[in-house]
Amino acid sequence: MVENFADTEPLVLQRADPQIYKHTDGYYYLIASVPEYDRIEIRRAWTLDCLKHAAPCVVWRKHAEGPMSWHIWAPELHWIDGVWYIYFAAGQAGDPWYIRNWVLANSSPDPFRGEWKEKGQVVSEWDSFSLDLTSFEHRGQRYAVWAQKSKERTENSSIYIAKMSTPYTLELPQTRISRPELEWECVGFKVNEGPAFLTHGDKVFITYSASATDSNYCMGLLWAPADADLTDAASWTKLDKPVFVTNPEAGIYGPGHNSFTKSFDDKTDVLVYHARPYPDVELPLYDPNRHTRVRAIEWDAEGFPVFQKGKTQ
Repeated sequence: MVENFADTEPLVLQRADPQIYKHTDGYYYLIASVPEYDRIEIRRAWTLDCLKHAAPCVVWRKHAEGPMSWHIWAPELHWIDGVWYIYFAAGQAGDPWYIRNWVLANSSPDPFRGEWKEKGQVVSEWDSFSLDLTSFEHRGQRYAVWAQKSKERTENSSIYIAKMSTPYTLELPQTRISRPELEWECVGFKVNEGPAFLTHGDKVFITYSASATDSNYCMGLLWAPADADLTDAASWTKLDKPVFVTNPEAGIYGPGHNSFTKSFDDKTDVLVYHARPYPDVELPLYDPNRHTRVRAIEWDAEGFPVFQKGKTQ
């Protein structure tokens, strides 16, 4: 099968914060924020290209009031020990910016069927603005990585990691592995968010997004040795330049909030991300045209991912 990763056009329109999960059943599952921020839907197809035409299935809708009733953001779909889980961020109607991480679970082998049950909030070490939780397993241990406002509340969000004792319970304490400190991470807002995990050779990587969600939005990269203690902040190194930025020539503005998947033959790592087709936007969070896009990842001689040639700054 020939797959097209040229990234000359969006894969799916108006779907931000996208995650594509390639499951053992042969399907690619796409989940993302919808423009209305009011529901969680998934779609699936046998190939990445066919996701363009796949019909979405709504699996959960926001509450009318209280927790999980506003700003339903950045859902992620995971298959863990024979159960489907969806991690997502949500606010509440009385306080839309009281954003926290939540979990749904479904024991059906088919996530389009069965019952999605609310498992509650993912409780972190302190209570503050939290979002964009992802989960991964590395060398037999499951981890969570997410964005959260620090205890000092000196930034919008930093990146934290913790082991997980269950798919919805953190094993505390948590560790901050990145905070917005470089100029390109602090344009408009001091933001590190949207972490995603990738492994290659003797290294593990976490990408993240930085700055305001307009054309300044961009991707940064953390890396650690594959055999390191991932909950030790000293294990992680941050690249001092962004790895993916706005490219006007390609019509890609504010690329970020990514995830990773594999090609059909499992030989190619694929970047899944969102971007706008234009630079100017008055209210970035409420502009619907952050489109899902995909592109192949190349690897340099030192074993680092290359997302964008000649465009970092």
